[in-house]
Amino acid sequence: MADQHGTPEQAAAGKSHGGLGGSYKVIVYEMENFQGKRCELSAECPNLTESLLEKVGSIQVESGPWLAFERRAFRGEQFVLEKGDYPRWGAWSNSHHSDSLLSLRPLHIDGPDHKLHLFESPAFSGRKMEIVDDDVPSLWAHGFQDRRRLTVLTATLVPGRWVGYEFPGYRGRQYVFERGEYRHWNEWDANQPQLQSVRRIRDQKWHKRGCFLSS
Repeated sequence: MADQHGTPEQAAAGKSHGGLGGSYKVIVYEMENFQGKRCELSAECPNLTESLLEKVGSIQVESGPWLAFERRAFRGEQFVLEKGDYPRWGAWSNSHHSDSLLSLRPLHIDGPDHKLHLFESPAFSGRKMEIVDDDVPSLWAHGFQDRRRLTVLTATLVPGRWVGYEFPGYRGRQYVFERGEYRHWNEWDANQPQLQSVRRIRDQKWHKRGCFLSS
């Protein structure tokens, strides 16, 4: 499945989270700066180190986006990989909890619209923030969160895909929000109810912006 020279072989699993034919493509390399063994993927891979690579040192996303995971079987810390080059670990992660990346899958964008509702209290109660096709580098700066708490307890996602970050400025652990309801912060695989910035996972075909805050 992996080779050091020539054209990389393609590894494509039978079931894909939104991978449609040739519309998703990523090349993962065993060493930094796109060196060493490599393998090309067009669908989900629950275990990159099983007969493929010993580790992942760099990544090239030719078409995507993709969602990578710290552990096998799509578990652990998440990393959003959009089109572009990632020559080393720090290019796709700024939390530095570990240097492991063991599984990944395509992240399907299901339409042109992006909308996210955030709530400060459980059961979708308390102050609500509606974000429409916009990036928010600091939820506190938009007047949503108490500076002393900086927590989001629940969220609902209408269309689109979003990535939330543990700290302002899109830093720290990443949490991907796909269509649905998240009644508790642990439903988006967070270790604590802390979410301080969010951005939409982009499709360059559409451009709409807006952000609305309500009590």
